[in-house]
Amino acid sequence: MNAIRPIRTPVELSEAGLVGPEERAGIEAVAERYAVAISPAMARLIDRNDPNDPIARQFVPDAAELTILPEERADPIGDLPHSPVEGIVHRYPDRVLLKAVHVCPVYCRFCFRREMVGPQGLGTLSPDAMDRAFAYIAGHPEIWEVILTGGDPLVLAPRRLAEIMERLAAIDHVKIVRFHTRVPVVEPERIDDALIAALTASGKTAYVALHANHPRELTDDARTACARLVDSGIVMISQSVLLKGVNDDPDTLAALMRAFVETRVKPYYLHHPDLAPGTSHFRLTIEEGRALVAGLRGRISGLCQPTYILDIPGGHGKAVIGPDAIRGTEGCYSVSDYRGREHAYPPEK
Repeated sequence: MNAIRPIRTPVELSEAGLVGPEERAGIEAVAERYAVAISPAMARLIDRNDPNDPIARQFVPDAAELTILPEERADPIGDLPHSPVEGIVHRYPDRVLLKAVHVCPVYCRFCFRREMVGPQGLGTLSPDAMDRAFAYIAGHPEIWEVILTGGDPLVLAPRRLAEIMERLAAIDHVKIVRFHTRVPVVEPERIDDALIAALTASGKTAYVALHANHPRELTDDARTACARLVDSGIVMISQSVLLKGVNDDPDTLAALMRAFVETRVKPYYLHHPDLAPGTSHFRLTIEEGRALVAGLRGRISGLCQPTYILDIPGGHGKAVIGPDAIRGTEGCYSVSDYRGREHAYPPEK
């Protein structure tokens, strides 16, 4: 309960009281395939007396992860087909992802990049690969925004982050730098003066997209970390995933969105779970998700309303889950991408 270091192995999960002896064999099989890490902050939040604890469900491995459905994909949102050079994903004309690192302080059991992240994943970009990534950004003047993701970019040392920001500062057509992260929630102590100085030194407009899925994640320490970022001039927005057994009820979802707004984090995207291998136990139906999001209208302030979206499998971009972009009935949808092209969801096997 008072862990001071991350939990990373089945033995440590057992010692922390997070898995029982009868679960060990299944957990060990999951850990051989997918990375495991639970930060001390998250370990302390888990209620050991609740077998359905929503924090544990997000981070503690489950033997259900060994069940792979035919429609699930190792690269569910199509990063690789849109990667012109290592570390860059260029899916939309005016923005790119820069995946400088593929490790995280925690590993979510529903992660859509679970085949790429972790100690045995794609790793950190080498200096040569980083040079090629920046050359690509510099050579494409249509790129207005660079989104650092991965992995979690805020696991990098402030010195490394400052180097990245200095290189982006030299590219005039890049105006916005966005960081996708869980760090303010799962390792709030990392949000110190050195890290904030690194994020703001370039003179570019900096955004931090905070990933949290349950209101309990926004602890006093997490809110203090967010306040440091916002007070420094960084704009914060949220990203959450709609997850069965975590936030799939109206009260929890409303409390999460209100907690973001109280923390000066603007609700942004609520993701329908991606078709990542071994994650079917987290997925609701689109009808269930639509009903939950519709139930937020009128129930909570307009400030608290997220946009419910689906990342179209295969790399076709995001579609707002509504009648204009997604038509059909459960198990047989037609989805329009931002170019107006139609795609089947789930994709053909």
